[in-house]
Order: sequence, then C-alpha cells, then structure tokens
Amino acid sequence: MEFIRGFIDVVSVFVLPAIIVGFPLYGLIKKVPVYEEFVEGAKEGFNVAVMIIPYLVAILFAIGMFRASGALDFLIDGLRPLMTAVGIPPEIIPMAIVRPLTGSGSAAIVLDMINEFGEDSILVKMAATMFGSTETTFYVLAVYFGAVNIRKTRHAVPVGLIADGAAMILAVFVVRLLFG
Repeated sequence: MEFIRGFIDVVSVFVLPAIIVGFPLYGLIKKVPVYEEFVEGAKEGFNVAVMIIPYLVAILFAIGMFRASGALDFLIDGLRPLMTAVGIPPEIIPMAIVRPLTGSGSAAIVLDMINEFGEDSILVKMAATMFGSTETTFYVLAVYFGAVNIRKTRHAVPVGLIADGAAMILAVFVVRLLFG
C-alpha cells in the first residue's frame, strides 16, 4: 500500500508539466502552427461562450431554486439510510447530489466540509476526489447541447449519470483504500 501511495505522489508531480510541455511539443513535431491554432481555438471559444449564456443562466437559476426550496435537504434525508447501508458516509451525500448539477455548488460543499471536518479529513478527501473524478453532467448537457441546438439528449443523461455514480462510489472506496 505504501508503494502505491509513493508511486501516486511521484507521478502526480509530473503529470501537469508533461501535459503543458507535451501538447505543444507534439504539435511542433507534427508541423502544426501551434500558436495560430491556439488563437483560432480561443476565438471559437469566445463565440461559444456568448452563445451558451442563456443556457447557463437557466441551469444556474434551476439549481438555485432546487437548493432554496429545501428539496436538496429532503432528498438527502431520504437517501441517508440507503447510503449508510452500502458503506457511503452520509456526510458526502450533498456532494453526490449537487456535483452532477453544478461545479460552483459542489466546490462550495467541499469548502463547507473543509470548515466542518478539517482539510485532512477522510470525508473531505472523498468529496474532493468526487469533485475531480466526476462531471457536472446536467450543466454540461444543458450548455453544450444547447449551444448546438440539440433538443433530444437520448442516452447522454443516463450514461453521464451512470459514469458519475460509478466515479462517486469508486472515490469513496479508493480514498478508504489509500487513506484508511
């Protein structure tokens, strides 16, 4: 177990620098005008950002209403016995519920947990691992599908939620495995 922790510590130091250097270097090797492509992508990104503003406002409004109405607390109370039975701490239920909806809301939950349990708590590590290994599924679908005018999401919602659920369960068990 100590070997795995040491390996993860060493690898994590090199991942971000390898990405930052690796992509431009790969582009140069393939003779791609890296800077020009970067600028062109940034221009497209700005146009997409302007197009998605209405969808962004709608999803943020819906999330605010969900939390302010008390529905989130009601849902948490209903799920508490099931989560406890399968070995998932009830304290991270808010993270599991809010993460598929909003990044900023889930970041606020992690911050609240840090204030309540301390930054070195296993619960905070579970929530932070969930934050990093899951996606804001409904937000992403609303924004990106809305940007290209897709009205029928077909299998995207169930598949996204299944992936989020699997990542959340794995986050709990991997953190327990690594940090006890």
